[in-house]
Amino acid sequence: MLFVHLKRILGLGRLRLRGPNGAKDEFLLAATAQNLRKLAKILPAPQQMQKSL
Repeated sequence: MLFVHLKRILGLGRLRLRGPNGAKDEFLLAATAQNLRKLAKILPAPQQMQKSL
């Protein structure tokens, strides 16, 4: 499912960088972005400071 998400949602159906190293780098960046999105959903939102009057 994760690979399908990368291809369809993030647009990695066709790689833009050429060569094996370019493809590896592009996939690594996309996987990192996907992991950060997943991490943001897991972590609680930061509480905002309330001003005391």
